[in-house]
Amino acid sequence: MLVLLPPSEGKASSGRGAPLKPESLSLPGLAGAREAVLAELVELCSGDEDKAREVLGLSEGLRGEVAKNAGLRTAGARPAGEIYTGVLYDALGLATLDPAAKRRAARSLLVFSGLWGAVRVTDRIPSYRCSMGVRLPGLGALGTHWRTPMAAVLPEAAGDGLVLDLRSAAYAAAWKPKGEVAERTATVRVLHAPTRKVVSHFNKATKGRIVRSLLADGAAPRSPADLVEALRDLGYVVEAGAPTKAGQARALDVLVDEIH
Repeated sequence: MLVLLPPSEGKASSGRGAPLKPESLSLPGLAGAREAVLAELVELCSGDEDKAREVLGLSEGLRGEVAKNAGLRTAGARPAGEIYTGVLYDALGLATLDPAAKRRAARSLLVFSGLWGAVRVTDRIPSYRCSMGVRLPGLGALGTHWRTPMAAVLPEAAGDGLVLDLRSAAYAAAWKPKGEVAERTATVRVLHAPTRKVVSHFNKATKGRIVRSLLADGAAPRSPADLVEALRDLGYVVEAGAPTKAGQARALDVLVDEIH
């Protein structure tokens, strides 16, 4: 099983660890595309601060993020699973998983990123600010920049099992599973059962809990149908639409009564 996650806007500090070693990151086929984004981002943030804030869509209160980006090559690095914070990652609680579940997380979780493309939770990265929606002056829209290298690398990373796609729309734009990979891909929408509406906060929290439940249980679904069964066994209320056409992912709805 490969689980595709969005990053978090908020991130923990880099700390005092050794700096980034780009060659150590997973998915080495993305190395060239990563270096291109890293080089332009560092150059942008080392120059006109106001221009950098405008490009990155940062408010005055986030001015300090520009200096953080300027120092990415020398900043301390920590495992990505410690850098990414926020509602989904709080609910996932990687640090409190048992050792076996942590090993499964290291194999299964892939976090998408405007800067790195995609990383494993064990990859050591510095804290940064660069969403997939950014359009850099030289490279252009990052969602477009990543499509070609992702198309070359991600099918192999997906292996021959289930792909559980929990990304937001901006990050999903960087890679869309196709062909037989798409046919074993499931997307999940979390709905407040009484209203049948998506509520952002508990949508993220429930997705984090779903991933934690699967990792802790040791579930290894190989298809969307297997995932539906596994989630129901774990106590989730799941509605699955009819199987999709060839070459399309299957959409699942998870219904939650309480918003928390």
